[in-house]
Amino acid sequence: MIDTVSRTDRLVLHRPSQADVDDVYALLSDPRMWGHYPSLVHTERAQSEALVAASDDSWDAYGLGTWIARDEDGTLHGIGGCAVRHGTFWNVSYRLAPASQGRGLATELARAGIAAARRVDPALPIVSTMLAHNVGSSAVARRAGLVEVHRGPDEGNPTPGVTRLVFADRELSAATLGAAMTW
Repeated sequence: MIDTVSRTDRLVLHRPSQADVDDVYALLSDPRMWGHYPSLVHTERAQSEALVAASDDSWDAYGLGTWIARDEDGTLHGIGGCAVRHGTFWNVSYRLAPASQGRGLATELARAGIAAARRVDPALPIVSTMLAHNVGSSAVARRAGLVEVHRGPDEGNPTPGVTRLVFADRELSAATLGAAMTW
């Protein structure tokens, strides 16, 4: 198990709690956060509560989940890190507030999550998925050391013709790739 509080050069990372739900909701209900996938914007606080609960479940079950990323003075930058998805892979994620983007913080957060996941369970592959038109997210995955292993239709996306990218730290089995292709 990883400490529930971690640090990078510029971020204080901590396990989300119910005390963070309002901040998470403020972040994820902002349409600017979802420019590449607008249908995922949080329209109800319950969605953010569920996200925090899912992170909590990952921490309890696997010893690691996503973090809340703040700076030393408590300013929220975002949410991300690594959590187990479908019991088969670490999902590395990074979602930063618009004011925090473009400063390398997403890469810092992704690298911290990857390092923690490798310490907790190096047997599980590390995966990051995004839509092809989200070039910033794919650039972060590459800077964090992941390589593109799949490019194909995003079947569950309400926008027709959208392409999903899958990045990973190794070759993926067909089952793991299939799991990575589902949100």
